[in-house]
Amino acid sequence: MSYVFHKGEYVKDFEAAITKDNRAFRFSDGFFESMRIVNGKALFLENHYARVISTAAMLKITIPENFSLALLSSQIEGLLQRNEITQGGRMRITFYRSSTGFYLPKQDDMAYFIEAEPLPDNEFMMNTTGKLVDIYMDFKKDVNKLSVFKTLNCQLYVMAAIHARDKGIDEALIQNNKLAIIESNSSNVFIVSNGVLYTPTLDDGPVAGTMRMNVINLALENKIKVYECTLNPHNLLAADEMFITNAVRGIEWVGGYRTKRYFNDMSKRLMILLNQRAIDYSTSKG
Repeated sequence: MSYVFHKGEYVKDFEAAITKDNRAFRFSDGFFESMRIVNGKALFLENHYARVISTAAMLKITIPENFSLALLSSQIEGLLQRNEITQGGRMRITFYRSSTGFYLPKQDDMAYFIEAEPLPDNEFMMNTTGKLVDIYMDFKKDVNKLSVFKTLNCQLYVMAAIHARDKGIDEALIQNNKLAIIESNSSNVFIVSNGVLYTPTLDDGPVAGTMRMNVINLALENKIKVYECTLNPHNLLAADEMFITNAVRGIEWVGGYRTKRYFNDMSKRLMILLNQRAIDYSTSKG
């Protein structure tokens, strides 16, 4: 038996329900955060909280007056305790506009739903076989002020993931409407050329991932050069390495793009640094 946290209460997951006028269900009117659990602690919670505040502001969702980092941390800890997650796990928090109405809501107050489940590993694990990727050609991502946020409108990523499955590859690379490579169906993208990291600039429209930010910071702290820039298919073919990042899986190395094959030296180095950062973070939180 597991629990979820919804509207101020811990309830059994099979008892959790949404009403027919729930705006997350009806209109995808909201956003979400995914987090990794290490040593029973939500990693980099401050980064996620900051993105919650900025995303809610962009979507004009009103944050409750008592909502704070301390409150959210306490609610997360309570859920992890009830679900007996003391080591590795994953968490998702879905935020939505709690209101009736049609396209125009009658109010803008925020509600949220926290769910968590254990994972077998208490650290980020590097994939033993490199992922295979290719470009998703059917749909492009429009670039606008919402592009960098993790809204509930995930249809593009769902279709790209289905495309990857049908083509027998692991991830589909998404382009923006100017044909720049910006992300994959589940992650941010990095390439390595001559020991230098390159990742799509936020101006090109990728999600501003918290793991993307942490990997950039780790690289810079360890004197690895990083450039945020526009990437195109030629850059992928010229690169020495490619890897993808997200909050739950950390860093995953890419083994091949079409006929191109990649090394994984930088991926391994950064994964070691990331796991050390995660241990330091989780143990410093008591």
